[in-house]
Amino acid sequence: MGENRHNNAFVLGLFIFLGLSALGYLLGQAAIEYRLYDRSVTVKGLSEREYEADIVIWPIQFNMASNNLKQLYDSIDSKSTDIKNFLIERGIPETDITFSTPAITDKIAQQYGNNRAPEFRYSGFQTVTVYSNNIATVHAAMGSLSELGKKGIVFIGSGYDSQTEYLFTRLNEVKPEMIEEATRKARHVAEKFAADSDSQLGKIKKASQGQFSIYARDRNNPHIKKVRVVATVQYYLSD
Repeated sequence: MGENRHNNAFVLGLFIFLGLSALGYLLGQAAIEYRLYDRSVTVKGLSEREYEADIVIWPIQFNMASNNLKQLYDSIDSKSTDIKNFLIERGIPETDITFSTPAITDKIAQQYGNNRAPEFRYSGFQTVTVYSNNIATVHAAMGSLSELGKKGIVFIGSGYDSQTEYLFTRLNEVKPEMIEEATRKARHVAEKFAADSDSQLGKIKKASQGQFSIYARDRNNPHIKKVRVVATVQYYLSD
């Protein structure tokens, strides 16, 4: 009787051992297959193109001074009209021209202490802005702005607000082609990596598109814009 119990225990232990061995083998194989399946490569593809800006914002700023406030306003209006006529004569539509409210400073009201009275009590600041999609016409007008200087208009050109700005507004039109190009270049890099590592390129595991960046090509040609995007793609690899 005791011998039978011993034999039964031996058989039970043998089955348990075999079962655990088989389970360990299956788990090991699953881990190996998972690691093989999880092999991947992450690559980047760049698309970079140059486009002409399609909008130009040209602020023309000038200032004047006087001891008579009414005369100052009249002079600002007169010079603003001269600038408008100058722009229209050079092909810029009147609808593309806007005027800011003149900024007037009373220097005596701002004076502190016993400082000497200024030569001119009032100074005025005015901005005439051109907002146009005809960049070539605006460029031509910029080149002859000195003609207005000969009429006594003192231009301000060193401030941040007086800088000409160029905009590229057709990004949505070029996005699809550039994303396609960036993705295609990323796949080409991945295929090269797979070939060099004796692997097969599989499906996409994960992909992300970077932000589009737009900037001037160089300081001398701010109207020519570089548009850039990077696509990051992760591919599965297999033997």
